[in-house]
Amino acid sequence: MKITIKETQNPTIIKFEFPDFITQNENFEFKNIDEAKNSPLAQKLFYLPFVKTVYISGNFIAVERFSIVEWADVQDDVAEQIEEFIQNGGVIVLPSEQKAKKQPITVYGETTPNPASLKFVVNKALTKNMVEFKNIDEAKPSPLAQALFKFHFIKEVFITENYISVTKYDSVSWDEITLELRTFIKEYLENGGIVLDETLIADDVKQEKQQIKNFDQLDVTSQQIINILEEYVKPAVAADGGNILFDSYDENQKRVKVVLQGSCNGCPSSTFTLKNGIENMLKDMLNDKDIVVEALNG
Repeated sequence: MKITIKETQNPTIIKFEFPDFITQNENFEFKNIDEAKNSPLAQKLFYLPFVKTVYISGNFIAVERFSIVEWADVQDDVAEQIEEFIQNGGVIVLPSEQKAKKQPITVYGETTPNPASLKFVVNKALTKNMVEFKNIDEAKPSPLAQALFKFHFIKEVFITENYISVTKYDSVSWDEITLELRTFIKEYLENGGIVLDETLIADDVKQEKQQIKNFDQLDVTSQQIINILEEYVKPAVAADGGNILFDSYDENQKRVKVVLQGSCNGCPSSTFTLKNGIENMLKDMLNDKDIVVEALNG
């Protein structure tokens, strides 16, 4: 059994990765030796004077250090101590006395046309709504989204029926974070975490547009545009981890305004999709060559 040492974006934290998962779908954070009574390995690590915090999750142990040392000076010794502890039969985390029966969850990642977004597909229904959050303050209706925003590299979160579309900052690559995110989402759901509090999104402006509750009061062309978007466009963009909302139609300018969400928002190919896909489709199906489609910020 060989441990791999991985740096993180935080210079005080380093990860010691195992070839296999080491926890039973749980995450642990210990701030001191007393908190770590259920983890013999964490207790051993706290005997090192520079250890500040120990995190155990998925296939890794992450350790935060005090500033009295640099990781370059001690990381190999720490990895060796962990390996020796495991080889001698040491226990990483003691099993809980009682555990609630968990529903097995499968989560897998899918690439999208947007290189900054990844789609995490789940084998269960998450919500009947589509919600998008740009920051942790917007994400109050979704404990899951709030938890995801605690990862410093996450820029936006989009949640719909059975997947979560995550947009990252350019500071990290997907190779560095995909396993960590997939594991986190899987364990969050298996432990009964709340995805979305439906009662907190009833008055959300974007949700009003999504539901199009004033459909019967719209002009005939707007109704036709909505029907075309719903039947022909939404299924395609959903497959790519995104969504499209009808915003408005200006009959004088023949201008259709839409809102792009999820991986579609900010995607390099979205302009091509709008002009060569959606716009041409509306022109043909409405028999109006003057129609122009414009995307608003999601």
